[in-house]
Amino acid sequence: MSSTGVKERIFLSSPHMSEEGYEMDYIKEAFDTNWISPLGENVNGFEKELADKVGSKAAAALSSGTAAIHLALKAAGVEEGDVVFCPTLTFSATANPIIYQNAIPVFIDSDYETWNMSPRALEEAFEKYPEVKAVIVVHLYGLSADMDKIMSVCKKRNVAVIEDAAESLGTYYKGKHTGTFGDYGIFSFNGNKIITTSGGGMLVSNNEERISKARFWATQSRDQARHYQHSELGFNYRMSNVVAGIGRGQLKVLDQRVEKKRYIFEFYKRELGELEGVEFMPSNEWDEPNYWLSSIILTGKVRPIDIMDALEKENIESRPVWKPMHMQPFFKKYDFVGADVSVNLFEKGVCLPSDTKMSDNDIERVVKIIKGLWLE
Repeated sequence: MSSTGVKERIFLSSPHMSEEGYEMDYIKEAFDTNWISPLGENVNGFEKELADKVGSKAAAALSSGTAAIHLALKAAGVEEGDVVFCPTLTFSATANPIIYQNAIPVFIDSDYETWNMSPRALEEAFEKYPEVKAVIVVHLYGLSADMDKIMSVCKKRNVAVIEDAAESLGTYYKGKHTGTFGDYGIFSFNGNKIITTSGGGMLVSNNEERISKARFWATQSRDQARHYQHSELGFNYRMSNVVAGIGRGQLKVLDQRVEKKRYIFEFYKRELGELEGVEFMPSNEWDEPNYWLSSIILTGKVRPIDIMDALEKENIESRPVWKPMHMQPFFKKYDFVGADVSVNLFEKGVCLPSDTKMSDNDIERVVKIIKGLWLE
């Protein structure tokens, strides 16, 4: 409790700088060398180190994960009027870049086995829209989608696959990093992600030529010329050398952050798993999640709003599961393929505090409040 008598805030997932101060070492180097622009050793180093970490041949450091998805769509040849499949259960940043390209999103339902894109619904969508240009797959809350099934469906149609791994850095599918199965993978370093640069993203691919092209587009498509010349539409999407320095330091503690996220999840599962009507996010033998946000669905008398309200009264942050895109006012005019799995997850789901700075006492505080709802 603070000196004012207000209980300390417990966040859903907030920035967590390394105790060792790795980030400041790289930031200081950027300032000492005066390389604070979207060029410099930190940008180059972060790209190489992230690519090496996940096992990809090339990476482009960008201003956001959204920018990475946008450039991935462009690299995949998505143009005006093209159809792009997108999970409905995701954050809007997954779908917005489809509109940036003047393309047409078609939203795909989830399944209960993964909470991610349903391979069965994806098959249905291909039957309805055989001309689709690209498929975006999301690894929600650090849970891997069933990539073998999804890639099999997409390869039969020779369609580009973009993995939105914004929430799943450090997650493995059958021993391989998420974000590296499709043609392109994207990661986010927003303030609430498992590691952060305050803001930023990364586009990865084994196609080094396409990544080089993405860097070109991200730097205003400036041609190699003495004067300023632009033969293509460009974007101001490159990551700064200072921000990249934070990323290099954060990457050193990624494994520690994943370990703590898993600890928090297991703590909740042990303490809350026996409560009537509580079901935890799914686990599969082929999935090693980073458990970015520990999430549950409620099927009994206690509702998500009951938990969120009770926690908020005690200055503790929680959140509903993402509201499906096909239910959003802006996107509801676009087609949706599937049943109501995503809707059910949204209506019954809640994301619990999963901040890596939480102590055991903090987690116990959350658990005690939630358990109390079953005693009322």
